[in-house]
Amino acid sequence: MKKNKIRVSPCALAISAVLFSQPLLAQQDEKTSDVERIQVTGSHIKRTDLEGPSPVTVISRDDIDKSGFDNLQQLLERLPSAGAGTFSTRGNSQDSTANGAAAVSLRGFGADATLVLINGRRVASSPFAEGIVNTFVDINSIPMAAIERIDILKDGASAIYGSDAVAGVVNIILRKDYRGTDVTLGYGGTTGPNYNEKTFSTVWGTGDDKSNITLILDYFKNSQIDNSELGRFGSANQTPYGGEDFRSSRGYPGRFIVDGVVTIDPGCPADSRAGATCLYDYGPSSIAVPEAERIGAILSLNREVNDNVTLFAELSAQHNTSTAGGAATPLDEGAGLTVSASHPNNPFGKDIQISRYRTVDAGNRRWDISSDTLRALVGLRGQVSGWDWEAAAQKGRSESSQTGDKSQGWVRTDFLQQEIDAGRYNPFGGVQNPQSVIDAITTSLVRQGKSHMTSADARISGELFDVSHGAVSLAAGIEYRKEDAVDEPDDQFKRGLIFGTESVSAAASRSQKAAYVEISVPLLEHLEMQLAERYDHYSDFGGTANPKIAFHFTPTDELSFRASWSQGFRAPSLAQVGLGPSQESQFFVDTYRCPTPDASNPACASTDYTIVFAGNPNLEAEESESWNVGTIWQATEDFDISLDFWSITQDNKIDEVPFGDVYMAECNNQASTICVRRAPLPGQTLGELDQLNNTFFNVSSQEASGVDLSANYKFDLSSMGLVKLRGEYTYLNKFEKDGQDYTGEYRYPQHRWTATADWSLNDWGLATVLTYTGEFEDTPDIDFDGVLDFEENSSRKVKAQLLVDLQGYYNLNANTKLTLGVNNLFDEDPPFAIGDGDGDLYGYVTSMYNPRGMYIYGKLNYKF
Repeated sequence: MKKNKIRVSPCALAISAVLFSQPLLAQQDEKTSDVERIQVTGSHIKRTDLEGPSPVTVISRDDIDKSGFDNLQQLLERLPSAGAGTFSTRGNSQDSTANGAAAVSLRGFGADATLVLINGRRVASSPFAEGIVNTFVDINSIPMAAIERIDILKDGASAIYGSDAVAGVVNIILRKDYRGTDVTLGYGGTTGPNYNEKTFSTVWGTGDDKSNITLILDYFKNSQIDNSELGRFGSANQTPYGGEDFRSSRGYPGRFIVDGVVTIDPGCPADSRAGATCLYDYGPSSIAVPEAERIGAILSLNREVNDNVTLFAELSAQHNTSTAGGAATPLDEGAGLTVSASHPNNPFGKDIQISRYRTVDAGNRRWDISSDTLRALVGLRGQVSGWDWEAAAQKGRSESSQTGDKSQGWVRTDFLQQEIDAGRYNPFGGVQNPQSVIDAITTSLVRQGKSHMTSADARISGELFDVSHGAVSLAAGIEYRKEDAVDEPDDQFKRGLIFGTESVSAAASRSQKAAYVEISVPLLEHLEMQLAERYDHYSDFGGTANPKIAFHFTPTDELSFRASWSQGFRAPSLAQVGLGPSQESQFFVDTYRCPTPDASNPACASTDYTIVFAGNPNLEAEESESWNVGTIWQATEDFDISLDFWSITQDNKIDEVPFGDVYMAECNNQASTICVRRAPLPGQTLGELDQLNNTFFNVSSQEASGVDLSANYKFDLSSMGLVKLRGEYTYLNKFEKDGQDYTGEYRYPQHRWTATADWSLNDWGLATVLTYTGEFEDTPDIDFDGVLDFEENSSRKVKAQLLVDLQGYYNLNANTKLTLGVNNLFDEDPPFAIGDGDGDLYGYVTSMYNPRGMYIYGKLNYKF
């Protein structure tokens, strides 16, 4: 059902009052100004003051260079304002649904609640959604060498930019109008695992006063870190270090059902036995940091058509490859595998069923991932009667493929059954079967994803008329966007022939139209009011209007105050709307069959059970409300400090019903069609859990509030050089989701900050960056039964971490610069964490901490 959510907001009424209270007679023709007006993220109105009504953190090109990072994900995950939901290629596995990609999540609201723009415009999203349905822009598709600066708008911005700008906006401004050639070579490596990164980039530009062409090429390659290189951080058995034993019940050797009784393989080693289960440590077979290679090119053009019109165009292409994978194929009763009594290796001499097994002899499962993005933009901008105008059209495409061949461990259950029936495959004793048999049971797979976006926009901005305290400015525009996405798994997944690996299926398309208006009103000499209203209409769910009102008060040249309030929304993603049958796995204990821990009870083994999702065409838009109140004190020309209090509330959020709730409600019923169980064995009332069926609804809500503190100070030491100090701190005061308080809980530390010190003297420079992540409580599901119980129970604390990065540079001559640096100077390990029993199984939180250790790098830059 389509719904139009049109709210007659105070902003709309105020805008109408301003627009029609005065004649719409622009005054610009009668006056001139030498003060340049610039576009600031968070507003369509050009202004002379970089500080507007909303807080914006700017990461400059110089900041990027001094970070030492060669990909955007490493840079943005260090932001104090980033939080839970930020993800990268670390820990990519056969079960990750967005392998090879990365995204940032501001305020911990999820990557789908952070809008990523390039030069103020949307780009095509990744065709592979994260967590099955969370659509995002893959920041790995944006080459670092092309970035001029990054604006982080830490405020709701749907009234300005539309959907997804719930927690904020990351606006990536690309380099342009460059003249000359800039070449950079880089190499770095770790002191622990065998890991290195290689980079090359060149920026070339030529032009004159009327035109410019800029070409940027960027190359990045990193080697792989296997879990087997990480010692304690590479094992699923963390009991020696104070953690849990997350080894799999799908072992090698395995276990069988003999005469209705679960029976362990006689060949199971003693240190792998847990009652009737033979455990398997999949950790050493997994990948901590996958190998990746990225090649990108961006061409930009600006050409003055005449004194009032400029043609601009951008063409960008990116090709990324990476790997992902995990341990060998895990099998359980759902695979339906049997061994006849006549099998030459059957030690039981009876017809039996394979209960838990893993085809380790076929090799670990590996994916090769490839993604290609292409974006073309052309537009005109100019001035007419003192008004700035701009119109552009854009087309974007993102394609990804995920392939595995016969040598990469992909076993088909029907092929395996055929070889068992023929007596050629031996599933007993953990033996290595002949290569000819392995070739017979393995297959090749292909997953294909595509997303397309076509858009056009037009906008105008300028001064409407003068009032007693200045000019009333207006910006207005219209946008059109058409997008589609397809994620198609291999047909062998659809037919149920590939076991133990997550799969996603989705296909949807839609169009969207939007119109917006924004005005800036000088209420007093030093008080500006910003009013904005935007209406978006989607072809699949209807329309929504979202307002914003903000104030900027500057009583003195040194002191200013800002405040904003806005409503926002997030449209259901194409993956959520068009989701087909898709699977994910989740570790938990089947407590209905294991009411008390008992090693002799096979049901007590923590197992990754399958959850099957289907789409919901009746999803509505998520709604949000945010406010920010802050102050900026420019004490001197060399010292400034800002303080902001912020709050975001998101309702009607699209989410799955928590699997723990589904389990508690349905899984004590053998006849349930939602919690599907296999037939009970003799003496059982409940059979082995086969799968949980789930879908997505507008059922969730989350609310967060906190404080941001920022300070900058520079002082001249005369002959000793110039020192610049900068600090960014975020305090999470509250984070509630669905009535539960996550503040200070797993992945939600209350304190995060960064501090930088930068010294320069003539041709020398030295920079230090400190990054602090505060402590938080471990293990959100204390007993790993699928129900979050961190509010009722207390767990240990995951310790705080402080990382120190150091960089020095020297200008060899006017054209050449040498840079040497160390990230993680003191080789800090990730702080120990028991984990969540799902994605974090190896003694640390993979989404927050990098296990590579100390990283030493060098770069050589030459300009001519």
